[in-house]
Amino acid sequence: SMEYSYSFSEELQQEWKWSDRFSTQPEILEYANHVADRFGLRDWIKFNSRVESMVYSPVDNLWITTTNSGEIYKSHYCVMATGTLSTVNEPRFKGIDTFKGDWYVTGKWPHEPVDFKGKKVGIIGTGSSAVQAIPVIAPHVESLTVFQRTANYSIPARNHSLTLEEIEKVKDNYSEIRAKARGNRAGIASMEIGPYSALDVSDSDRDLEFKRRWQDGGTNFLAAFNDIGTNADSNEKVADFVRAKIHEVVRDTEVADLLSPTNTIGCKRLCADTDYYETYNRDNVLLVDVNKTPIERIVNEGIKTSDKVFELDIIIFAIGFDAMTGALLSIDIKGRQGLSLREKWSDGPRTFLGLCSEGFPNMFMITGPGSPSVLSNMMTSIEQHVEWISDCVSYMRSNEKNVIDANLDSENQWMDHVEEVVANTLRYSCNSWYVGANIPGKKRVFIPYAGGLPQYTEACNEVADNGYEGFSIA
Repeated sequence: SMEYSYSFSEELQQEWKWSDRFSTQPEILEYANHVADRFGLRDWIKFNSRVESMVYSPVDNLWITTTNSGEIYKSHYCVMATGTLSTVNEPRFKGIDTFKGDWYVTGKWPHEPVDFKGKKVGIIGTGSSAVQAIPVIAPHVESLTVFQRTANYSIPARNHSLTLEEIEKVKDNYSEIRAKARGNRAGIASMEIGPYSALDVSDSDRDLEFKRRWQDGGTNFLAAFNDIGTNADSNEKVADFVRAKIHEVVRDTEVADLLSPTNTIGCKRLCADTDYYETYNRDNVLLVDVNKTPIERIVNEGIKTSDKVFELDIIIFAIGFDAMTGALLSIDIKGRQGLSLREKWSDGPRTFLGLCSEGFPNMFMITGPGSPSVLSNMMTSIEQHVEWISDCVSYMRSNEKNVIDANLDSENQWMDHVEEVVANTLRYSCNSWYVGANIPGKKRVFIPYAGGLPQYTEACNEVADNGYEGFSIA
């Protein structure tokens, strides 16, 4: 929590007090409201307004933005702060409209409480959302049936209430912590990257380091050695350790086997949990392998697999998001000569630095495709982008320039670099939402930049320092 927060105001950092290591949704919302109120942001925000289209007018160099209420806004610049995990992957199961009970999507959870008491609940998915939801729901229901296609690695979060000493230690050293975060490949100051290969230490030393990181909790676990993400043999050492831990926790060997992933660790988003694997020891929790017995359809009574019908009162779809591109492509964006962003990105997103896309002048993206984005501390990456864009607009104004657009050659070179970097890692070794595999029909390309935040920031700064080299400015 103390790192996953804004750094632009020292006063804000000092006055806000986080309760837990990993804060819950209500506290994060409270923080967002506090920031909005403290800095008077509400006067600059149009609430309950959805952007439907954006059209670039070259005659007067304006973006014409139309909302769902028919309101029209004209602006010289557009900054797309649409979020990377903000467009929900809608359930597409046959028969969903015939289900007699209630169903929910984790990414669109209702604001009012859901009553699970005494209900038969089914949850589809075992990714990040499900890992959080399953342990919380299980104690309140008559039964919880988990439908799993792919097992995911999860590390104990070790969440706890922050002590006054912990809080003061961070607040007293915030400037150093923020600087360290900006110099870390994942934008996380507390991420301690091991200096050795997992293969260059003894079995006992390697196991000791894994145990230490497992006990500490959180995704820092994957930084135990410096080649976990690039060397398959090193990666397998980590994966074996986690699979052994799963078998230590889960009493039923068959269930533990099903919960043990077979893919490389880190090619999908690593989960952090509180009592996720322990939940499968409950008598009222059942794990269904939909690889063996696929879901055929939703029926009136519940979920029908190839094997049987599971009678349910509530179905929860924990099936993720249309990551990184979904929110951008949900808007009908047209640039120069009527070029549609949807059309340009039909074979995968194309950007220069993840900030701009050629043919769409004066349009910037926050943590867009081709930037570290979801592979980093989002707050660190967001602030780096905001500062770069702000400096760019200031440069344009001070030099009396009106139009900035990425050059096609620069864009192509950057996308080649993005591909080259990820090709030297293990991230392409499995189907994940990093490549859009969870969205039917989405082109499979690795979307974020895997080179790390410092290397990326250096590239951005070099472009700016050279008069925004790689852009056409007029």
